[in-house]
Amino acid sequence: MTLFDELKARGLVAQVTDEQKVKELINGSGQTFYIGFDPTADSLHVGHFVAMVVMAHMQRHGHRPIALFGGGTGMIGDPTGKTDMRKMLTKEEIEHNIDCFVKQMSTLIDFNDNAIMVNNGDWLLDLNYIDFLRDVGVHFSVNRMLAAECYKQRMERGLTFFELNYMLMQSYDFYKLHKDYGCIMELGGDDQWSNIIGGVELCRRKLGHEVYGLTFNLLLKSDGKKMGKTEGGAVWLDPQKTSPYDFYQYWRNVDDADVINCLKMLTFVPLEEIAKYEQLSGSELNAVKALLAYELTKMIHGKEEADKADAAAKALFGTGKNTDDMPTTAIDSTKIAEGYGILDLMVECGLIPSKGEGRRLIQGGGVSLNDKKVSDPLYKVTADDFEDGYAVIRKGKKVFHKVILN
Repeated sequence: MTLFDELKARGLVAQVTDEQKVKELINGSGQTFYIGFDPTADSLHVGHFVAMVVMAHMQRHGHRPIALFGGGTGMIGDPTGKTDMRKMLTKEEIEHNIDCFVKQMSTLIDFNDNAIMVNNGDWLLDLNYIDFLRDVGVHFSVNRMLAAECYKQRMERGLTFFELNYMLMQSYDFYKLHKDYGCIMELGGDDQWSNIIGGVELCRRKLGHEVYGLTFNLLLKSDGKKMGKTEGGAVWLDPQKTSPYDFYQYWRNVDDADVINCLKMLTFVPLEEIAKYEQLSGSELNAVKALLAYELTKMIHGKEEADKADAAAKALFGTGKNTDDMPTTAIDSTKIAEGYGILDLMVECGLIPSKGEGRRLIQGGGVSLNDKKVSDPLYKVTADDFEDGYAVIRKGKKVFHKVILN
């Protein structure tokens, strides 16, 4: 199977500017392509995972990846899919975020081989704005820009002229990378289609050169919602923000309808093997979910952390007993002297976003304390619940949390 066919079979290919030509380029080797990452936070998250996997597929096939970090575009922030303007970051915050991205991406991309990193702040921050408008802005139709999908949601709330510049800057990135590095393709999530087209057209108009674009499908659940969100927020790749255990558990708990798609899009498990798993259903899929969780945790956090998370999960699912790898919160012992509300404790542990949500869980029989079902939302946790030096809260069937006293 060719690389392009494999990417399609894995559900990764969404749109291409010239399918026949892009197919030829991808199935060959030695082509330079780029994917951009705007450093809007100090960690990559699950939403970036697909981009990293596509980049790794391409590098393993002999192509040269450019990871472009948005030290310049990050000063504005991509308005795509946003109803409000992004928070403006300082140069120092952006530089710190880029450093964090580099470390995390290095788990999948070999920057000691042929992959390179660039920062568009190196050319965007020193541009003369009038010169930029005369040189680049003249090639863009505002009517076409406003019709682009990437601006539609922002138009409903009010698109600023500040944000309107983003497409020009991303297009200029492609032009710059094509001139300086011979970059022939830009890849990105399907929500980047309009921005990628802008770069393709800019290269053609200014240089008379044909370059190409490919978008990959976003990671969505079967109901169409984005994956990578929990009650506690985004699922991050930074172990300090989402522990390897919680990262493992997120994938271990995906819906039956999503596990095969995730296995195809996010792992390098052979398609022939995945085809066998597609025949399974119900409880038979639990082993497939465990494989998905293990593979992804190993890719991001390494084999040792994956082994620990896997062992902890097996212990929990088997017995519900304490393990050293269980997420843990230490609380002030004075809080339980007169009894500490179970809902307050669950909020403090990050198990629920609000007491209302906790109340609904308890009323639905979804909360246990030390393997005993909690039926009263007003239940008070006391020292008696810490007989073994800790207490274990279980939410649903698969989320366990240990509480110790300070």
